[in-house]
Amino acid sequence: MKALVLTGKKQLEIQNLDQPEPKPNEVLVNAKYAGICGTDYALYNGLPGSAPAVPPIVLGHENSGVVAAVGSDVKDLKVGDKVTVDPNIYCGKCDYCRTSRPELCESLSAVGVTRNGGLEEYFTAPETVVYKLPESVDLKSAATCEPISCAVHGMELLDIKPYQKALVIGDGFMGLIFAQMLKSYGVKSVDLTGRHDDKLAEEKEKLGVDRVINTTKEKIPAEYDVVIEAVGQPATQEQAVEATVKGAQVLMFGVGAPDQKFSMNTYEVFQKQLTIKGAFINPNSFEGAIALLQSGKVDVNKIIDNVISLEDVESVLNGTSNLKGKSVVKISD
Repeated sequence: MKALVLTGKKQLEIQNLDQPEPKPNEVLVNAKYAGICGTDYALYNGLPGSAPAVPPIVLGHENSGVVAAVGSDVKDLKVGDKVTVDPNIYCGKCDYCRTSRPELCESLSAVGVTRNGGLEEYFTAPETVVYKLPESVDLKSAATCEPISCAVHGMELLDIKPYQKALVIGDGFMGLIFAQMLKSYGVKSVDLTGRHDDKLAEEKEKLGVDRVINTTKEKIPAEYDVVIEAVGQPATQEQAVEATVKGAQVLMFGVGAPDQKFSMNTYEVFQKQLTIKGAFINPNSFEGAIALLQSGKVDVNKIIDNVISLEDVESVLNGTSNLKGKSVVKISD
């Protein structure tokens, strides 16, 4: 079978691999689509994702496909089912798993990070992380369940109220997911920042946000009850704290470099009684992600920019492609 293998730092190679056999508790998935995200850029460049990726490894942790075979112990899935896969596999034994914090698992493994993922025609995953899709959810959209589920987890860490005014810093793919989710969760208003007028104008029309702010031209006002930072740069992390009113909540969702730091006014954190949180991966959030797609409250077809082939992936990851925005890889028909 055809597979795109990470063979070393900044090295990808199309290879012909043997089709894997599912273990008794596993499902064999015929991959249809796989999303490319910031974690893949990090892994390609030798940085850790949710866990380190040790080459040779097949990336692809945002996946959808069709069940091709099931192991002898699999009960709830059958050949032909449309599915999406939560990549994160928890040990269930460590203190974090046993105290309802599995995302912090000390022995975390992940499809497309520590075991072969969806950038190949067939891959395996434990039945426990494979989710059957409703008929109304198409496979291209379903490949984004993982990033949506990460946003669901982030939202669950916040105390959302109807009277709140919310800001999303960053109009990349995750920022646009959060903007849609905040609208669906019923806050009073949702504003969005970016750096290009034409892109922001298009996003305002597509997503129905209340206001867009070009941060190259305007200063973000300090008037928000909820701020979601979806960039991961020191400047935008500092903006997130500065944009708050008293009692506000800040979700630091954007992923910075491992050694990155940002500064904040600690008296402001005290005086405003701010709550600042991080959000790591997506525990128990896939059902919510699927429901958001099924209801149409999150419409990723509005914000998927490119459908590419396996041969195109490396040029996207190394920056030589002229493609912008979210790319989803079509693996097979």
